[in-house]
Amino acid sequence: MDEFSLIRRWFAELTPPGEGIALGIGDDCALLVPPPGAQLAISTDTLIAGRHFPQETTAADIGWKSLAVSLSDLAAMGAQPFAFTLALSLPAVDEPWLAGFADGLRECARTAGIALVGGDTTRGPLSITITVLGHLPPETALRRDAARSGDLICVSGTLGDAALALRFWQDGRAPASAHERMLRARLDRPTPRNAAGVASRGLAHAAIDLSDGLLGDLGHICQASGVGAELAIGELPASPAFAALAPTDARLGLQIAGGDDYELCLCVPPAQLEAVRKAYGALPLTVIGRIVEVPGIRLRDAAGAIVTSPAQAYRHFS
Repeated sequence: MDEFSLIRRWFAELTPPGEGIALGIGDDCALLVPPPGAQLAISTDTLIAGRHFPQETTAADIGWKSLAVSLSDLAAMGAQPFAFTLALSLPAVDEPWLAGFADGLRECARTAGIALVGGDTTRGPLSITITVLGHLPPETALRRDAARSGDLICVSGTLGDAALALRFWQDGRAPASAHERMLRARLDRPTPRNAAGVASRGLAHAAIDLSDGLLGDLGHICQASGVGAELAIGELPASPAFAALAPTDARLGLQIAGGDDYELCLCVPPAQLEAVRKAYGALPLTVIGRIVEVPGIRLRDAAGAIVTSPAQAYRHFS
């Protein structure tokens, strides 16, 4: 099977064309028609086997996660998902693997309402590169450089689940209980918060998705906005599974530096907090701190004392 047969069989009709897709897979370029006057938001992510997902991760879970992590970038900007491309490197044509990968990719794409419009396939070590496109009205993007002193620092969902699942995998601990399976699902199939991101436009000042850990990602907001942050470590939201299984001495490090949460971290004016919570519906939104004028991120315990960070966020090449 050559690359063109592979594309026709597994990807040419993976998703419906979608509104605004004038021409999708099958030509030298895709032709897209975003809504009149809209700005385009574009982001690219590459996932490498053994670094971004465990080697034994199922093909369907790899397909889901490959798209979900890029969709999370659109969520952080408040952009509506629109179209995506896929560049896939494979060591060999493995039809059962391709079937599973396509199933997971299709499921995530349909959940988000995004269309596959092109890409590339080649022989090589397993890697997946996805570029996503979203659209949003001009001047409404949730940028990193717009946080203001006094903003409440909020996070959606819970923190630390995927990092704990990864630690269990590294220790050779297969998921057996319901709690362990839930944690592993958070690692293998993160939920991009696209609806929440769109709902945050006009309410939050700034946002970022939590991919490399709260400390590092919030640090990007602080650096871009020229501000600092104070976090109340006792307010970090935890799932029942994390609360039950995380070792006491590792909890803080997993929640602030573990990464792979793919939740939203928002800087919200106090007057808009309830409006954001109402817009999020059943998705929890937790206040974990406040933006301040003094640069740097400080962790405080329940008594207000400064706590030394037990870990740092993940950084490639460091």
